[in-house]
Amino acid sequence: MSDLKTQFRTCNICEAMCGLIVTYDETQVHSIKPNPKDPLSRGHICPKAVALQDFRTDPDRVTTPLKKVDGEFVPISWDEAYDYAIEGLSAVQAIHGKDGVGVYLGNPNAHKFGNLLTLPGLIKALGTSNRYSSATADQIPHHVASIHMLGHPMLIPVPDVARTDLMLILGGNPIVSNGSMMTAPGFGKRMDEIKARGGRVVVIDPRRTETATRAGEHLFIQPESDAFLLLALIHEVFAQGLEDLAALSAITEGLDTLKAAVQPFTAEKAAEMTGIEVETIRTLARDFATAKSAVSYARMGASTQSFGSLCQWANNALNIITGNFDSPGGAMFTTPALDYVGMTSRKGKTRSYPEKRSRVSGQPLYNGEFPVSVMAEEMETPGEGQIRAMLTVAGNPVLTAPNGRRIERALEKLDFMVSIDLHINDTTRHADLILPASVALEEEVYDMVFHSFAVHNTAAFAPPIFAPPNGNPQEWELISRLTAKLTGANDIGPSPTKILGALLPQGYHGDRVSVEALLAAPKGSLDLGPLVPNLADRLETPDARLQLAPAVFLADLPRLLAFQPPASAEFPLLMIGRRQTRSHNSWTQNSARLVKGRNRCTVQINPEDATRLGLAEAAEVAVESALGSVALPVEITEEMAPGVVSIPQGWGQRQGRLSAATRVETASINDLTDDSRVDPISGNAAFNGVPVRILA
Repeated sequence: MSDLKTQFRTCNICEAMCGLIVTYDETQVHSIKPNPKDPLSRGHICPKAVALQDFRTDPDRVTTPLKKVDGEFVPISWDEAYDYAIEGLSAVQAIHGKDGVGVYLGNPNAHKFGNLLTLPGLIKALGTSNRYSSATADQIPHHVASIHMLGHPMLIPVPDVARTDLMLILGGNPIVSNGSMMTAPGFGKRMDEIKARGGRVVVIDPRRTETATRAGEHLFIQPESDAFLLLALIHEVFAQGLEDLAALSAITEGLDTLKAAVQPFTAEKAAEMTGIEVETIRTLARDFATAKSAVSYARMGASTQSFGSLCQWANNALNIITGNFDSPGGAMFTTPALDYVGMTSRKGKTRSYPEKRSRVSGQPLYNGEFPVSVMAEEMETPGEGQIRAMLTVAGNPVLTAPNGRRIERALEKLDFMVSIDLHINDTTRHADLILPASVALEEEVYDMVFHSFAVHNTAAFAPPIFAPPNGNPQEWELISRLTAKLTGANDIGPSPTKILGALLPQGYHGDRVSVEALLAAPKGSLDLGPLVPNLADRLETPDARLQLAPAVFLADLPRLLAFQPPASAEFPLLMIGRRQTRSHNSWTQNSARLVKGRNRCTVQINPEDATRLGLAEAAEVAVESALGSVALPVEITEEMAPGVVSIPQGWGQRQGRLSAATRVETASINDLTDDSRVDPISGNAAFNGVPVRILA
């Protein structure tokens, strides 16, 4: 035991960035425990952090390059793999042009510092505009709102939960997610602290979530009606004469325009559409506007719907007109050690939005990528720009993107496909070549993205604990070698650690934060202080003013007013997703410790609906949409609003998942979701509000 070593480290499976203490020897992990002195997570971790060791030792893990020969994967050398990848991609582009290759980046890339630094070079070397990622499945409305209101897609407000007196949560479940576009590990404790100082947390959701139960104040709402509620709250703030821009009044445009635009969105209209009573809406608006500090946080349920961009715009607007924007206790902005906004500044650059539109259905491109909802049609539809080859990196869109079966059929018809991944899964099984990925404990960890969304400013860095198996390269090196092969470069460039060392002095805390300082931090992390007002200096709109009423959102209001719930006699129920503590997207389902126990892939339904349909607890049923059908067990619960059912995202693995003895057959929600249902402003997939029926 004397050979045991200890490392302070940050978990980078999800956005929470929980501080860990990892005890290990030369070959294995002995323990993964929470770091009670981490200034952000304060001793919180969830079961996913303990599972970090599982992904390294996973028996299903791909540990050598695999080439498909006569329908079967066979191991090949790295030299052969690099050559085969470049030859295959280049051959497709020689015939079909640069856009003949598509790129799909999965969620783990946002948590991999090395990938974030090296993937842009690979995409530039390929020269394709057919780029897709998981961001357009769940978060692009946040970026679109920030682009049009603040001028930069990553200038995203974060709830100052440490100082707020009233927090409104729409379509979010941060007790389970520990944030999501709000890095707040241990959110349950943070919420208890709000209540302990006399504050309130009000949750509005079609499901009484874990967060709603602990908050103690919950209102059911009909799916896809969140924008009606947010605009009615704004309407009521104006009607009651409670608007106050506070310190932002001198730099804000569009207050009168916003006031005129929300006139049709009365409390009565919102009550009709949401199911929330008129007086409740009026009281909530008054309480929000008159609280010492307040913040509205609209997340997954508000983003992954047909009006996702309107929701995020209206959510920002509500915070702004009540003086709760860039203000303590309201929606604020981080000052991270590595300033991602500053690194990618758009000040002084003329841009039009959306940047372009997709070839087939004309969906918008933001942040250099098209919505994943159009990826299948871009593979299927002949003509200039058709995708004939794919490169996927840490992604499984067959399970996680809308209408996954259609994507699967399109992948089968490609001329060539390369995947960088841990597993042969439902997506990578269609590849001609799989290149083995590295896992968290084999990589440097510095969370470049999510320090930008944290509720408290901190910084942490740790080097790899283990080397990848079989002498494999780290993922960033693999990506860099592919880039060098494409460009003819003689070397792969500096390591992520060297790049980090060069970038940190340019950030907000360059006088005290360096790689050496982070490694020497006694708590494993540096505390850089609470959020501070800073928006006036960071706005990147052309006129350096906050745009409260951008035309792109105003133009979409008639569509909202004309909206009618899509439930029908044929499909009388509306389906929403849900998140679970022991899962994150699809790849974490390959950890036995995370999937053990009862089957959590169930369809939740209200008792009234269950009785009407003659459904019994745990009975196997068919859930059908106009697109497809899945079979899964029933879970009857009063947590669901009448007329609404819920199925979790990320399940449905049919390939490469654990051993036959451990495998539990589950359903993929995206066999039901329709890729033609999108938010037209951002192109984000509308996973919530899908009309379905249940057959016993």
